[in-house]
Amino acid sequence: MSEPSVELVKQYLLDLQNRICTAIEAEETEGSFREDQWNYLGSGGGGGKARVLEGGKVFEKAGVNFSHVNGDQLPASATAHRPHVAGRRFQAMGVSLVIHPDNPFVPTSHANVRMLIAHKEGEAPIWWFGGGYDLTPYYGFAEDCQHWHQVAKQACEPFGDDVYPRYKKWCDDYFFLKHRNEPRGIGGLFYDDLNEWPFMRSFDFMQSVGDSFINAYLPIVQRRKSMPYSGRHKRFQHYRRGRYVEFNLVYDRGTLFGLQSGGRTESILMSLPPYVRWDYNWSPEPGTEEARLYEEFLTPKNWA
Repeated sequence: MSEPSVELVKQYLLDLQNRICTAIEAEETEGSFREDQWNYLGSGGGGGKARVLEGGKVFEKAGVNFSHVNGDQLPASATAHRPHVAGRRFQAMGVSLVIHPDNPFVPTSHANVRMLIAHKEGEAPIWWFGGGYDLTPYYGFAEDCQHWHQVAKQACEPFGDDVYPRYKKWCDDYFFLKHRNEPRGIGGLFYDDLNEWPFMRSFDFMQSVGDSFINAYLPIVQRRKSMPYSGRHKRFQHYRRGRYVEFNLVYDRGTLFGLQSGGRTESILMSLPPYVRWDYNWSPEPGTEEARLYEEFLTPKNWA
């Protein structure tokens, strides 16, 4: 099957949203997701379901959003790398999530899987998939990084030996703060413009990535969520969250696409953490746990 099936992808994404929310709620003892359904205000219609959990004991904030929108013209963020689709009508659908834990020893995590279709009368639609996931630890644990990347590698293995190394490097390169000259975290997978395979194989890859996220993240949450921490640990967590905010507001393609296409601002910016800080010209003391994050973890390496 080479023709795109919007309904097939949509049903998978809605199910994925449900499964991820159920798994996250099972780890949380003092909170649950609330859901908002919203309508797209752009020219083509559509909408989505935003699910957000706030103020939990395990998760300060977790958002798992589904959207399916239609528009008359792709925004600049989508056509910058694909000038051949400029001016076309489009459909965009996906699940995007960000999880900000309470315990500083639990990493923040982001995941996204999406499909876009560009339409032009009299021509075959142009479709592509994108997405991936990445991990942003505040305090580094080698076993967590190894587990994260091993699951990511296993998700890619049925699709070719070159897939994981290629998308792992793309993730390292993408989630990089150029103005800080440092990575956002320890990476994972990132891919975009995926349409060189037939539709069903590309869709199978999306499902493999989406389905593997919980297997990659929850064991880390379970290992770290009860570790004792101090005010110093929380301050460093809030400081490093500043890097997360900077990336999402300056570089992130999904954020830019949502804002440029007239998406729902509350859903787009649910990725931002509830508490964050910026300290002027701060650097960690040598020999500390905080310095170790920079020296041993915020450098691309072959964790798998």
